[in-house]
Amino acid sequence: MSSETDQSSDSREKHGPNAPGATTLPIVASLTTLAADTAACVRFFSRLPLPRVNTIDNPAAAPQFRQIARAAPLAGLVVALPAAGVGTLLGYTALPAFAVAALVLAALCATTGALHEDGLSDVADGFFGGATPDRRLEIMKDSRIGAFGALALVLTVVLRIALLAVLWQKVSPADAALIFLSTEVTSRAILVWQWARRPLARPDGLAARFGKPDATTARNAALLAVPFLVPAALILSPTALFLGLALALAAGVAIGHIAVAKIGGVTGDVLGAIQQICGLGFLVGMLMVP
Repeated sequence: MSSETDQSSDSREKHGPNAPGATTLPIVASLTTLAADTAACVRFFSRLPLPRVNTIDNPAAAPQFRQIARAAPLAGLVVALPAAGVGTLLGYTALPAFAVAALVLAALCATTGALHEDGLSDVADGFFGGATPDRRLEIMKDSRIGAFGALALVLTVVLRIALLAVLWQKVSPADAALIFLSTEVTSRAILVWQWARRPLARPDGLAARFGKPDATTARNAALLAVPFLVPAALILSPTALFLGLALALAAGVAIGHIAVAKIGGVTGDVLGAIQQICGLGFLVGMLMVP
């Protein structure tokens, strides 16, 4: 893994915006690096077989989240595009909105491998099934699902389908797909923010293994997410967007705080739970406004 990391770093030094003798415009070099970071995040957070996108992208290298986590919102956009396409096409058919929403969520889980859903179930089992931090972490590492995890999955999946169905009924299928994409982008920006802000519960865990984003990375992730909030404000209303963001941010802060209290910090599973609950909060807040 260290040799892969060295190769990735060397590639960035040779081809990045600060490369010796570089003749490309800084903006072009920056976009090239951003594209490579996005591709790395897509590969890590999904099952999409993304090929090499440019000269500094190395599909074989271990991800370095200290830098590339800024692109997590863009990766969320890419990963959610197939599901958004499914929702757009089926939304113009005679299928009921609930069926369309269920198929949208199924398509999303197919591309992500239900990575964050798995994290949510592990967190529910660990946080509510263990009496001590060590026991909670032990439960979270167990691949078997318990009663709390199953209940959390059922409740969140049903709620997500219900909310997406309301969204597809409230606006046109194309507009609903845009808001759905905004949800996936926003929830991942909050994931990066909490990852950078909270301590790590496991020094050898997934959230720490490939580097921890800092405040600058989290700020860059938020800035990249901002343009994708515009559709929600235009299609619904600024009030709906404000309430959606407020609930999503509150959910992220709450889960991060609970994780510190329960296990001393965040893990990869906790980050997955943050993405899931923040996405729900964003939808709930926006759809509360008439």
